Amino acid sequence: MRAEVQEVAVAAGKSQAVKSDLGSRVWREVVSWFWVILAFLFIEGTLVQARVIPSGSMEPTVLVGDHLIVSRFGYDAGIPFTRYHVPLWRSPKRQQIIVFTAPLADQNFPDFIKRCMGLPGDRLKIVGGVVYINDVAVKEPYVEHSAGFATSPVENFPADLSELPMSDNPAWPEQAAKHIVNGELVIPADEYFMMGDNRDNSNDSRFWGFVPRQNIIGTPLIIYMSIDAPEDVWEPGHVGERFQTYLEALIHPSEIRWRRLFHTF
Repeated sequence: MRAEVQEVAVAAGKSQAVKSDLGSRVWREVVSWFWVILAFLFIEGTLVQARVIPSGSMEPTVLVGDHLIVSRFGYDAGIPFTRYHVPLWRSPKRQQIIVFTAPLADQNFPDFIKRCMGLPGDRLKIVGGVVYINDVAVKEPYVEHSAGFATSPVENFPADLSELPMSDNPAWPEQAAKHIVNGELVIPADEYFMMGDNRDNSNDSRFWGFVPRQNIIGTPLIIYMSIDAPEDVWEPGHVGERFQTYLEALIHPSEIRWRRLFHTF
């Protein structure tokens, strides 16, 4: 009888040990995943983000379907998947490519990628497609123009500002008028003027106004993938089409723009 009692006690002890060991392993796994998630949130919120380009406004520099790693370091820190963020110590430089949250309430404040052309205090004007900053013509070998661009309202700014469509910000002409001096737009403090490289096919500051410093997210570092696919595939909400595009790229590698991979900015 005593032997049976001892055997039961030993079995119970082993069972408790097994449970304890299982609980310990589960706890270690939970702690490990906690640190992984915390590291991801830190990296995503303060260091780098992955972005895909859905429009051709920055062609030929950045193409539709380019997948970018964007550096937030020094520019912005925030909580991933939320609008909570804090501007940091770095600020955009002139002609630098910048990712930012556009001040477009009617479009739910989308993230844009453009080139920073006007810094706080700059005097900016565009004459016949040539951008002048503080009376000096800016050299822009990256720009793409449409035929007959020189007489277009978008290429003569702010002289032809009243002729531009302002559906995203109807108040922009009135706001801009407060900052126009001698035919030049003077960029206010803590504001930036952004333009696309595809100069005649870009929804940018000419149409809706300045970008506040607090909207700056970061600057692209590298193209890690580039797939030749229609614009709507990369628009938000098209998860099924995007998955199908990735699958087709695996089956038909020719859809991948191999020469663009690992291109740095």
